[in-house]
Amino acid sequence: MLTTDQKGAIAEAAVVLAAMKLGVEVYRPAAEGLRHDMLFLFGERVARIQCKWASRYDDIVIVRCYSARRCSAGLMRRRYTDDEVDAFAAYCAELDKCYFLPMERFGGKATIHLRLSAARNNQVLGVNWASEFEFGATLRQHSGAIAQLGERLAGSQKAAGSSPAGSTSEAV
Repeated sequence: MLTTDQKGAIAEAAVVLAAMKLGVEVYRPAAEGLRHDMLFLFGERVARIQCKWASRYDDIVIVRCYSARRCSAGLMRRRYTDDEVDAFAAYCAELDKCYFLPMERFGGKATIHLRLSAARNNQVLGVNWASEFEFGATLRQHSGAIAQLGERLAGSQKAAGSSPAGSTSEAV
């Protein structure tokens, strides 16, 4: 059985490999202790990435979007904020797939559920389909105009689109 540290190390390695295969430049901090694990460089734009191990339960991939540590009061959980990270990158070992989950869509959530197949009750509203967040489906679009990262007033990076959509050409 893998420890949480081993799972984290495997997830980070898988995320780096998958991102680099798609042409994303990946940078790692020189020291531990930051709220993000790595930086993705999309051209001139930087995104702070927090890596997570994702678990599969039946037809759902679950990503826990918090850190946990033991303290004198018990287990302390802390969610990530958009001031700390720009996106989660999750690795599901059972599926051998990586998912890119931007804070604009999932910020403030303790867990993210990604569906692999239709729900038994046929619910479709509010469903996050796993296939829509796989690296191949998401990271490629970050090199185009829609996902340009613009400056926030606070100085951190946030995704912003071009106007009108597709108004700039994609670099070859």
